[in-house]
Amino acid sequence: MEKLTALIPTGNEIHNIKEVIASVDFADEILVVDSYSNDGTYEVAKKLADRVIRREYKYSASQKNWAIPQAKYEWILLVDADERVTPELKKEILEILKNPPQDQTVAYSIGRKNHFMGKHVKHSGWKNDKVTRLFKKSKCRYENKHVHAEIIADGKVKKLNSKFYHNTYITIDKFLEKMNRYAWWQAKDYDKKIGRLTPYHFIIKPMYSFFKHYIMQGGFRDGVVGLTIAYIHGYTVFMRYVKVWLLRRDRK
Repeated sequence: MEKLTALIPTGNEIHNIKEVIASVDFADEILVVDSYSNDGTYEVAKKLADRVIRREYKYSASQKNWAIPQAKYEWILLVDADERVTPELKKEILEILKNPPQDQTVAYSIGRKNHFMGKHVKHSGWKNDKVTRLFKKSKCRYENKHVHAEIIADGKVKKLNSKFYHNTYITIDKFLEKMNRYAWWQAKDYDKKIGRLTPYHFIIKPMYSFFKHYIMQGGFRDGVVGLTIAYIHGYTVFMRYVKVWLLRRDRK
């Protein structure tokens, strides 16, 4: 049976750290990479995990690419602090480790059951959400993007049947703070890719984002939660281009 490192990135996750570590207790190594939390996350992780390493946070892909080579074992299960490995997912992962793939498969994507504002979000563009999180460390790395970076795999990627439980919501204010950070990180990526900013960026793209999440992807079926998700996505797109505008003028 192949051995497994569970890798958990953290940053002020005191409300999540105990439960996420408990959900990966089947791993042969639990490795927490902490970005200098100041809310007690580090101290709790030191008691519960096998190892805790620390590094100043730049952006997600950078943090994960730094941590992956430090895992003890070849197979890695990367779990964000706001995710939980369900019993069904645990069983499926252990079966793969017991009978590792004999073809060129080097990674597996895992779907997520997303929860927001206390509700399971079934539409709003989150329905088919999946992330590549079970992989061989020697064959995979994250692309160099500030936001929503994907795994680059040197081999095949298959999909597991089971899903993570995922609850990214703490409070609406915290979520807005998070999306504001994302807008800054996206602005750094987009500044290199787009030319002159026009009303298309400030008006059409935010409106389309709202329309896509609320109408095209059925957000209206999620009620107030779906409306909130669509509005925040539209707002984030708008702020992305505002921040590109500010970056080009050396302002914040």
